[in-house]
Amino acid sequence: MKRRLTIFCVAAIVAIGGIGLTRAARSGQPSSSADDIPVAVVRHQELDLKVYTTGELRSPNAVAMSAPPIAGGALQITHLLHTGTPVKKGDVVIEFDPSEQHYKLEQSSSELHQAEQEIIKAKADANVQAAQDKVALLKARYDVRQAELEVQKNELVSAIDARKNQLALEQSKRALDQLLQDIKSHGTTGQAGIELAQEKWKKAKLAMDLAQQNIAKMRVTSPISGLVALEKNMNAMGGIIFSGASLPDFHEGDQAQPGSTIARIIISSELELSAKVSEVQRANITVGQAAEAEFDALPGKIFRSTIKTAAGMVQHQMWDPQSGSNFDLSLQLDDTDPRLRPGMTAQVLILGSKKSKALSVSRLAIFQKDGKQTAYLKKASGFEQVEIKVGAENESRAEILAGLREDDKVALIDPTAPRKAPSSGSVASIGGTP
Repeated sequence: MKRRLTIFCVAAIVAIGGIGLTRAARSGQPSSSADDIPVAVVRHQELDLKVYTTGELRSPNAVAMSAPPIAGGALQITHLLHTGTPVKKGDVVIEFDPSEQHYKLEQSSSELHQAEQEIIKAKADANVQAAQDKVALLKARYDVRQAELEVQKNELVSAIDARKNQLALEQSKRALDQLLQDIKSHGTTGQAGIELAQEKWKKAKLAMDLAQQNIAKMRVTSPISGLVALEKNMNAMGGIIFSGASLPDFHEGDQAQPGSTIARIIISSELELSAKVSEVQRANITVGQAAEAEFDALPGKIFRSTIKTAAGMVQHQMWDPQSGSNFDLSLQLDDTDPRLRPGMTAQVLILGSKKSKALSVSRLAIFQKDGKQTAYLKKASGFEQVEIKVGAENESRAEILAGLREDDKVALIDPTAPRKAPSSGSVASIGGTP
């Protein structure tokens, strides 16, 4: 009896272990239970490859109008034309506050007048000193001549008087030599004073001319005829740009750094639409493709256009995390309208091709496994992972070139992914190519 009981226990343990091993072996395979997994049916149907996006009207050949490169800090805008204002060559588009430059003009003008007076005074002082030196030189030379005449009488006077006469001659000659040196020094000093005053005059004149030029630069005129397009004020928020923040255009009263671009002058006949499309949409777009645009400001009117350029690389902006999967497009408008203005936004429809009987399935049924596009085909016993080849895609469906047949049912969520029991508010994880 004990032997039979032992044999029964061993058999039970082996059976339980076998069941465990079987479940472990099947844990890495698609679940055989498919009742709770949503599916999509592969169908032959028309695949419309139209692309919808939004665009902004811009000009590729615009002339920038900037704040004048003037030292001294930010400039305040006192007058500024609005976006879309038509201008002719020479019209004033931007005006800045010239108060500081007027102050500098008055200051340099005062310094110039002071320098002129210093020049006059320096020249007058030099002339007076020259006249005084001339008189002193005549007197010194006269003294030397008189001493020489007295020395000539030494033979007729006593030895003591003769010695005095000789000493007086030597002293008068030394005085003359010293005076000659002083006169030379006076000339150098006088000329230096004049030159210093002249340098001050030149500096003040240069500052005054610069202030006059800067005052003229406070009025920025258009170099061509066209339309005004204002730029975004990057310093509107203190130079800090938040993700998703909308920056305002420049307007009167704003502060602008010297050299910063305030506006652009564009030619209305060269306006084009700038748009972005996703990676999936980019595959359905080619240069020369027809498109239609409806501007938000001109509802009801359709503008025909053509794809002019389509970027081949992703454009990424560090302040816009969503831009990492977008490609830039430019569209040339075939129609013109005088009401069009730069900065207008439009709803754009790119007229892609149509495939009337394309074998397609929902894009949610396509998964990436080990770098390959796969789908989970529904079988009687569960789901089977199959490799597929995908062709054209739009936002909802993808063309199947190989791997699936019509009426096949494929999973919309990964059946091999671990699933938790559904709870209130939970949403099942669905697949789909990025």
